[in-house]
Amino acid sequence: MKGVALGFAVIIGIILFFLLNPRFLYNIIIALYHTAIKISSLWNKKSKLWVGGRRNIFQELANNFSFPDHKKIWIHCASLGEFEQGRPVIEKIRQNYPEHKILLTFFSPSGYEVRKNYDVADHVAYLPIDTKKNARKFIEIIRPDIAIFVKYEFWVHYIETLYKQKIPVLLISAIFTKKMIFFKWYGKLFRNLLRKFTFIFVQEENSFDLLKKIKLTEVEIAHDTRFDRVTAIASAHVENPILKNFAEGFNVMVAGSTWAADEKLLKHAFYHNLVYNNFKLIVAPHNVSKKDIRKASKKFKKYSVLYSQIENVADTTNNSRVLIIDNIGMLSSLYKYADVCYVGGGFKKGIHNILEAAVYGKPIFFGPKYKKAAEAHGLIKAGAAFSVSDADNLLKDMEFLGGFDAVYKGACRNAAKYVSDRCGGSEKVLEKIRIYL
Repeated sequence: MKGVALGFAVIIGIILFFLLNPRFLYNIIIALYHTAIKISSLWNKKSKLWVGGRRNIFQELANNFSFPDHKKIWIHCASLGEFEQGRPVIEKIRQNYPEHKILLTFFSPSGYEVRKNYDVADHVAYLPIDTKKNARKFIEIIRPDIAIFVKYEFWVHYIETLYKQKIPVLLISAIFTKKMIFFKWYGKLFRNLLRKFTFIFVQEENSFDLLKKIKLTEVEIAHDTRFDRVTAIASAHVENPILKNFAEGFNVMVAGSTWAADEKLLKHAFYHNLVYNNFKLIVAPHNVSKKDIRKASKKFKKYSVLYSQIENVADTTNNSRVLIIDNIGMLSSLYKYADVCYVGGGFKKGIHNILEAAVYGKPIFFGPKYKKAAEAHGLIKAGAAFSVSDADNLLKDMEFLGGFDAVYKGACRNAAKYVSDRCGGSEKVLEKIRIYL
């Protein structure tokens, strides 16, 4: 019994040690993560990029981001999604401060590999793993005049080092929920970390209220800066004669970022609507590998045509009723040609960017997994978006919209208003940046 009691006491002691020393636990987790990534890099392509991209990072920064006579701005994004949120701010900084130097860093290869040649930044790099030594060395080399973290990036040593060196650090497009560690009894380390941000811009009122409850005062609602991005893209829209001719005179659904589960649902909806001569479908799969494009095309058989197969506008007058987009980069402008939109991902981990559709003032459908997308909840509440669980559900909602002109026009109007009411976040951030530069 004494042995059992002793073992139990040791376990309790270890638990208490970690609870009372959260920084020690954080450092262990970071070290274990780093080790796991290194091991998995032996066979995992993404891990290999993660490790390889950081191999000579400090020398690379010293060689490529040494501007002693210029002010420097450091923007950090976890991955590609956060980059799209930070992008309107980065581009406003470049417009307003053309002489300042911009460093853009990523944590994930899925962000860095896509945007490593982003020409608005003076240099793009990976962020070294978060240790006290790395943070000090990194900041000593780049010597930023201000640092901007996007959405969810809370690296203890980097933020504390910036704070100690009195370098202003902003958090933008942030979103908080009660379930996050900041609001738990054991989250003191991260609550204190939030207090080291010079200013925090949140996306919505709930996040604002949560931060107020823990007595944070340097907080403002600026919405998601992606609202500015999609609005800029829509404003710069260039007419695509092939898409225009394909859609003209038809009721068109544009389905963007689709996966196999989405395409299965769309297939059912398409064949149901085939009896109506004025229905067409444009599908832009999330993955555009030959295999994925072939699978998507096969679902619609003789009725489909690949965008790459259309050589001129006249080709769109054939009997094809489904246009498969087999390239990257067109999606944000595709929704312009829709009467209704469908955004994929809702049958996997979560829906993709629905603001690209909403900005054009179109009703939007998506699958049931959308809980983490604040804009999905907002658009549903506004009567501009609809979550569907299966093909029958989609058809029912489509018929409802199509059967009542006032309902359809109201959904269109509400979608556009939802976006326009939330624009201007990047300008709010820029105003704050001006204070610290």
